[in-house]
Amino acid sequence: MIRAVLFDLDNTLIDFMAMKRACVDAAVNGMRSAGLRTPREKAVRRMFALYYRHGLEDQRIFQKFLKQETGRVDYAILAKGVVAYKKVKEGFLYPYPNVADTLAALRARGYKLGIVTDAPRMQAWMRLAAMNLERAFDFVVSFEDTRKRKPSALPFAAALKKMKGVSPSEILFVGDSLERDVKGAARAGMKTAHAKYGEVRKQKGPKPDYVLKDVSDLKKILR
Repeated sequence: MIRAVLFDLDNTLIDFMAMKRACVDAAVNGMRSAGLRTPREKAVRRMFALYYRHGLEDQRIFQKFLKQETGRVDYAILAKGVVAYKKVKEGFLYPYPNVADTLAALRARGYKLGIVTDAPRMQAWMRLAAMNLERAFDFVVSFEDTRKRKPSALPFAAALKKMKGVSPSEILFVGDSLERDVKGAARAGMKTAHAKYGEVRKQKGPKPDYVLKDVSDLKKILR
């Protein structure tokens, strides 16, 4: 019997990639207005190539991008890009449809709720606060808690420690990544649900116990 539900954050509760695309578009436009000569579409593609290579949470992508494009970091261009990125980001963080209602329903049914994310602690909490979900969970396990990213066993073990009396087989883990979320949770002995609605690119990986077309599907699975 399932007694607790753990969630990934980005592309599971938050439409993170939609936000990222809008922010990068704004940043590139800002940089070009300050003197960047790389054509807009090419700059966006190259920026995302760097993100996929170094990680979507890399805080120095703009510097790496400018060094790649111009051979140096022009701080006037950098500042314009950062300001444009942050302006869009502040107004763009919102959950997928039905997230708040589903979380409220699960909590009302007595399930313990937690988050296991690769995001840095402050960024994770800021995203939750932006969506008014900062009180929706019993705990959050972020990158700083283990210094390891999923599918490492350590983030899942850290979550288990916070749920005394709950065994791995009594936990359902919900995430968009077959490799990081489903594989890591299954190795830890948890049941798994693939948040297919948040899938960014076609994936290969282990078969989950459940496939979610919408987060509200959890209300049917967990009666």
